[in-house]
Amino acid sequence: MSPQWQTSRFVLNLDQPLVMGIVNVTPDSFSDGGRHAGVSGAMAHAERLLGEGADILDIGGESTRPGSPAVPLEEELQRVLPVVREAVKLDVPVSIDTYKPEVMRAVLDLGADIINDIWALRQPGAREVVQAHGRCGICLMHMHRTPQDMHLEHMQGDVLSEVRDFLQAESHKLLAAGVDRRRIVWDYGIGFGKSLAQNFALLAGQQELLALDFPLLAGWSRKGSLGQVSGLPVDERMVPSVAAALLAVERGARVVRVHDVAQTVAALSVWKAMQESSGHRAV
Repeated sequence: MSPQWQTSRFVLNLDQPLVMGIVNVTPDSFSDGGRHAGVSGAMAHAERLLGEGADILDIGGESTRPGSPAVPLEEELQRVLPVVREAVKLDVPVSIDTYKPEVMRAVLDLGADIINDIWALRQPGAREVVQAHGRCGICLMHMHRTPQDMHLEHMQGDVLSEVRDFLQAESHKLLAAGVDRRRIVWDYGIGFGKSLAQNFALLAGQQELLALDFPLLAGWSRKGSLGQVSGLPVDERMVPSVAAALLAVERGARVVRVHDVAQTVAALSVWKAMQESSGHRAV
């Protein structure tokens, strides 16, 4: 059976990798803060990403860069809800990057398709919200500590086994509560309390995570580790971001969350052509 991601309005076929385009409606995102503020700016950006080939839109109203302050609930709602209300009219899967159960409930009531949660539904009430909305897609992410302090101390021990065990445990809580396995995707949380070496160990070892049979979402776009190895500032990290996305797909990721949609789609077209022709090579 082909791998699928069940979401509120769509069943997404994961036979081929999907591109999730990032729509930040925050004034302080690490990469594009304030560029798409307001409904008209956010929607123009969303439509541009779809024109470039995005399969999913991921809307976020709170920056989770290292050291970022938490955004009050009402402020996040004011940023996100007007954009979601318009985005669901585009007839494409709409993901919301939030960890607050009140925001989850509000966006799902508006028709959003996916909850993309850096806290993996560990905030009180979050798991109950997605259980109540019986079809929404769920992305569980691994994070060490919190956005406010994760940069102060990296993880210790074997990063692959710790991330795997955490995501497996959180997934089993959902499965035990009756959540359909097809709704769950994993994100191993690049940059969230992990060292440079740990981030790349997770990329290199994706197969160990895939062995537990949950699809992977990879979120490398413009992350600090790419800046460390390339020496490039955040607004010049398109090439390393595309390279990381392609490496993640080559190692089995089914969704890549990116800022640079057109360039990622172009790179994936080369990868797909190779995959399609590999079965026809002369032996």
